[in-house]
Amino acid sequence: MQSETPMAHGVELPGADPVLAAHPNLTFHQGAYTWTVETRNGHSVYRVTDGTNTLSLPIHWAFGAQAQTWVFEQDGKFYESIVSFYPSANGLGVTTGDERLTPQTLQEAMGRELAPMDAKLCFGCHASNAVTSHKLSLATLHPGVTCAHCHEGALAHAADAAGGDFSSTPPRLQDMSAESFSNFCGQCHRSWETVVRNGWRGVFDVRFQPYRLTNSRCFNGTDPRIRCIACHDPHKDLVRNDLAYDSKCLACHAPTARPTSTGKAKMCPVATSKCVSCHMPKVTLPGGYLRFTDHQIRIVRAGEAFPN
Repeated sequence: MQSETPMAHGVELPGADPVLAAHPNLTFHQGAYTWTVETRNGHSVYRVTDGTNTLSLPIHWAFGAQAQTWVFEQDGKFYESIVSFYPSANGLGVTTGDERLTPQTLQEAMGRELAPMDAKLCFGCHASNAVTSHKLSLATLHPGVTCAHCHEGALAHAADAAGGDFSSTPPRLQDMSAESFSNFCGQCHRSWETVVRNGWRGVFDVRFQPYRLTNSRCFNGTDPRIRCIACHDPHKDLVRNDLAYDSKCLACHAPTARPTSTGKAKMCPVATSKCVSCHMPKVTLPGGYLRFTDHQIRIVRAGEAFPN
């Protein structure tokens, strides 16, 4: 099942990208520039023109299973495409986070240059075995998040098990506390410490689920009922039915629930179903293309500012 999840398709390679295969001719125009992405026989080319000159680069890495941003390499440097594909638009739009950029040259219109550390983080989270000895290693990269990405030693264990030796079983992640899990998942989804240390503020933080969850009043670093895996199975596709999460909420917020470290959790006086539809609101990012569930569990009041 894990191979069908979005995480397993965190990076798509040429010839194996269903998004580009289904959209062989993409075009977007803004300001003085026009971008096109054309796919023919499994090869995709990203072009930007100012009407006089054109810059073309082959797409080697597509980041994202549904919404997609592309990364190119030119003269030993990595660039993130300034436009991306969004299912909500069924086409191209400005890459989230780049809305304020105003390209002055064709090179700037092509994409945003990634610092070496940023490139390592991008590949390190979206692919497996892309970082070895703390360095980016494209030669060993495996597209997407595989077993070994989260379960250290999984490949060695699989090889040992084939010979009948099961002694090298990887550590059980199930045994981790809520706080440890938040930090573990936060390596890619951004932990509370990462967001605070970088001083990130504003609505874009809704993408960082471990950070948002830790900000919740009900978060308890030792209570397994508030761990990431209490609600989400990383080996399966994301469940999008609000009703499916009611049992998770009522594990604490029900008359028969075991008390938390601070006593009995309060009962909701409004409803006992579709809890997340009220207490974990959906937030649309600037640009209108992407929508995230806010994991800062709270009582949401009309007109209130986005809580950092």
